[in-house]
Amino acid sequence: MVEVDARGLQCPEPVMLTLAAIKEHPDEEIHVLVSSAIPRDNVERMAKKRGKDVTIAEDGGDFVLTLK
Repeated sequence: MVEVDARGLQCPEPVMLTLAAIKEHPDEEIHVLVSSAIPRDNVERMAKKRGKDVTIAEDGGDFVLTLK
């Protein structure tokens, strides 16, 4: 499992970090941590366009996106 900690970052940084992780680890589960709704939605949209299944959970004030 790969973890991308993009908490506190503004778009497009979370999307770019997640895209790099997808390219580097195409067959691994990736957990992306973000701290607001806008990067959550943007990362989810980008991952789905690349054929990933995305689930989202809240962890305190943050979001955890699991990409498979």
